[in-house]
Amino acid sequence: MKNVDDLISSAAELAERGLSKGEIADELNVSRETASWLVERSGATSEPASRVAGSDDDGPHDIHVDWSAIGRDSARLTHVSRAMADLLSKEGEEVDLTIGIEKAGAPLATAVARELDTDLGAYAPRKHQWEEGDIEDLGGSFSRNFAQIRGRDCYIVDDTITSGTTMGETIDAVREEGGNPVACVVVVDKQGIEEVDGVPVYSLINVVRVGTDEKR
Repeated sequence: MKNVDDLISSAAELAERGLSKGEIADELNVSRETASWLVERSGATSEPASRVAGSDDDGPHDIHVDWSAIGRDSARLTHVSRAMADLLSKEGEEVDLTIGIEKAGAPLATAVARELDTDLGAYAPRKHQWEEGDIEDLGGSFSRNFAQIRGRDCYIVDDTITSGTTMGETIDAVREEGGNPVACVVVVDKQGIEEVDGVPVYSLINVVRVGTDEKR
């Protein structure tokens, strides 16, 4: 996708397929607020759909990350995951579980787990259920088809940090299950977050916004 018009079209297509706004946010690597704005703008007729999110209009302030050139090729995905595993390797060799945040974090976590020789877990965040209202009323879940958490040190893997909310939720969920989150890793960090709830966060790419907008 090259511009906001493409994002709006993609958001409309995903909405027509029945995805929640939280799932659309996950698919497009944007915040929930941006996903809502894109879906709403896709049905607008009174204003042109060419305004850029992050400009001085009524659009959200966000950055879209398209890493599909990596995700669609297993070799590229493996190479990137090896780099992510290398970032985590400084945490020591005691960790025996890698947890991927669904959807996009799961394939990355699979390759990271293979590189670090750990078991694999998967977590579905509550944003996948979110449409409108308070997301705190929803709940995420660990897949029973993968390794269980209790009593284990673990890494957490995702593709992108937008606000840090989903990473924080996953850390809390791991602790509630009796696990110990040691470190997190992502491909792109849009906030420059060094840690979440006391857990260090590593990223291959750190996006720094330059501007004077107070919202940034």
